[in-house]
Amino acid sequence: MAQKLTKKVTAKVKPVTKPKAVVAASPKAKKYTQAIGRRRSATAKARVFEGKQEMIINDKPISEYFRQPGMAAIYLRPYILTDTLGKYTATVKVTGSGVMGQVGAVVHAVSRALAEINPETFRKPLRDASLITRDPRMKETRKVGQAGKARKKKQSPKR
Repeated sequence: MAQKLTKKVTAKVKPVTKPKAVVAASPKAKKYTQAIGRRRSATAKARVFEGKQEMIINDKPISEYFRQPGMAAIYLRPYILTDTLGKYTATVKVTGSGVMGQVGAVVHAVSRALAEINPETFRKPLRDASLITRDPRMKETRKVGQAGKARKKKQSPKR
């Protein structure tokens, strides 16, 4: 029953060759400046480049993404302060937090990118409006052994 195998299996193995990468350099490759902005638990990655189009947030126009009244005044502030409204536009990917946190993150990212494009003229007005500085305020964490929220206490007995 137990027979000895005498045949050796020789499999032919072809050498691995790496496929050559196809590099197609488009003549109209857009140059952009990238920056990351944060607010609360929101993170925004912005690419700012020259153009007159409306900003794109997560593949949607910014006017559709932030529909609340008064939002335009917030997210256009870096462009208004640097007098670049209509000269630069941005595409932004934003995640986390709520609506106000995401708007703050977008403004922070766009401001950082604009300051990187032309530091001599754009950095001072953005710094004076504190748009380059990251706002450190975060939600306070809840404490163990207490009721629900961060500072809420359990009810104590009357006497």
